[in-house]
Amino acid sequence: MHECNIILIYWVWRCDCACRKVLPMTLFVTLLASWGCGLIAGILLGFSNFVMPALARLRAPEGVRAMQSINVAVLNRWFLGVLLGTALLCAGLALSSLARWSEPGAAPQLAGSCSYLIGTILVTKLYHVPRNTALARFPADSAAAEGFWAGYVAEWTAWNHVRGAAALAAAALLTLALLAPS
Repeated sequence: MHECNIILIYWVWRCDCACRKVLPMTLFVTLLASWGCGLIAGILLGFSNFVMPALARLRAPEGVRAMQSINVAVLNRWFLGVLLGTALLCAGLALSSLARWSEPGAAPQLAGSCSYLIGTILVTKLYHVPRNTALARFPADSAAAEGFWAGYVAEWTAWNHVRGAAALAAAALLTLALLAPS
């Protein structure tokens, strides 16, 4: 484990905050979920910041072909493991926070979990997956793909900002849940 992570875990464990009142497993799950949310936020916001603008600069057939390739490559165990594993952790934390609602840190834990589940996972399922599926159906050199591409890049990127910001907010809220005064 990286030295900074060890220091952070030690500091959170030793501080006079809500995490001392919570079971060690909940502390670990919250810490792991906050890191997962932060990692996904970095990936998504990086995509919005430089990958999509770079693809938008390409001619439509090249941009479509590149995005189609990215949409296949992203379906791997590492990315999906972090994306969906973090969702599973957040779902468990949301339920846990409801069971401990009167305790410090429960509200930001619920808010962070919901931010990730709704703003990142639900937006991915309802918006990005259908558009990526539609893009995959076009031959990259077709006129239909070219017509679809301009709207796809602008709208996909805008909604990607939303899910990246939601993941970042979730990471911050879960961190606040760990540091809530007891």
